[in-house]
Amino acid sequence: MEATKTAVKPAAAAIAVRDLTFAYAAAPVLQDVSFGLEKRAVGLLGPNGSGKTTLLRALLGHLPLKRGAVSVMGCDMARDPRGARRRLGWMPERGGILPGMSGVAMVAYLGELGGMPPTDALQRAHEVLNYVGLADERYREADTYSQGMRQRLKLAQALVHDPDWLLLDEPTSGLDPRGRVSMLELMRDLAAHKGFGIILSTHLLADVREVCQEILVLRQGRLLSHGRVEAAPPGATAQFLVEGFGDEPAFQAALRDAGLEAVRRERLLEITAPADAGARLVLAAASASGFALRRLQPRRETLEDLFYQLVDDADDARKD
Repeated sequence: MEATKTAVKPAAAAIAVRDLTFAYAAAPVLQDVSFGLEKRAVGLLGPNGSGKTTLLRALLGHLPLKRGAVSVMGCDMARDPRGARRRLGWMPERGGILPGMSGVAMVAYLGELGGMPPTDALQRAHEVLNYVGLADERYREADTYSQGMRQRLKLAQALVHDPDWLLLDEPTSGLDPRGRVSMLELMRDLAAHKGFGIILSTHLLADVREVCQEILVLRQGRLLSHGRVEAAPPGATAQFLVEGFGDEPAFQAALRDAGLEAVRRERLLEITAPADAGARLVLAAASASGFALRRLQPRRETLEDLFYQLVDDADDARKD
């Protein structure tokens, strides 16, 4: 699994960020961040302190931006902040629960804050609480909810005013396995069947793999990678697992002549080759050496492999 650069241009995107730089004090937290997103599920990844939460706050218009620009569905956050925020639903990692209010009262209140008439906000609150699985608990005080119920309540709050995009900060934080699976199913349904764009900020790569088609990777406030999680970029390498019979030394010699590296892994050969031409080169080496292939299988790189490779490469470049 690799990330490739997308063809989305910031100026034509549903969410567009251009030359965004922000600092709380002297040291910048975000540095020259630019990207454009179409409406799909996007994973926002990065080590602790990489600027993920600050980027979300900038997208929401919670930060005074002195350098750079943010637009949401054509609304510039600097010129029309209300119009831009109306298109966004926000699910924070912490907070979001008001003591003494029932679940339905809280969600309806957030709908009114989003500009909905009280009657419409209340009706919509019942609808979204039913969707997230809290219909039977809607009249309970929200501060008595379990952690899983609180997370679903915050998702309902983000949904109540029917935004175009959902910004979710660690939505599976503190959930047990069953609650995590339920939350992931909701996110997949919202992105795949309900038409929402999602930005999922998380440190759990497995959550991104389950939900997202695209990733943004931050490191020390800079955008390391933005791409679809599918085909390999030009110049990338891949591993191929090979099993066969015949003159293996001759086969390995042919692989070396083609510039490929092969390592024996029990019954299999693991061959490192260019991702875009590896299979063709392995087949040519087998044909030239008379080695009969019984199995030729690409070993798919995981999202974890990709993430750590990007971070390690950035660290190595910084040291150089």
